[in-house]
Amino acid sequence: MSTVFKALSDPTRRKVLELLRQRPMSAGEIAEHFDVSKPTMSAHFAVLREADLVISEKQGKAVIYQIKMSVLEDALLGFAQIFGWELKDGPMPASPPADKEVPEQ
Repeated sequence: MSTVFKALSDPTRRKVLELLRQRPMSAGEIAEHFDVSKPTMSAHFAVLREADLVISEKQGKAVIYQIKMSVLEDALLGFAQIFGWELKDGPMPASPPADKEVPEQ
């Protein structure tokens, strides 16, 4: 799980994952969204692959990246459980509206 959080700690890598939520993309398409060098982007891709957050597949001369949501979901669930949160019957409830008082327990 620590490799996942290391990968998520960088804003560039989080943005890459956000882009990949829309659809699989080539390394070049992703790199167009950032003002960094190709070696820097390659390093970010390597961290994401090491954390198993993305799948990369060579298609001709292009490398296509796709997000692995199950790994991200598992990591976030594990993180939540560290703090005592559990998902018993589906997703965690939404926060109460700001104008509503939360009863004390």
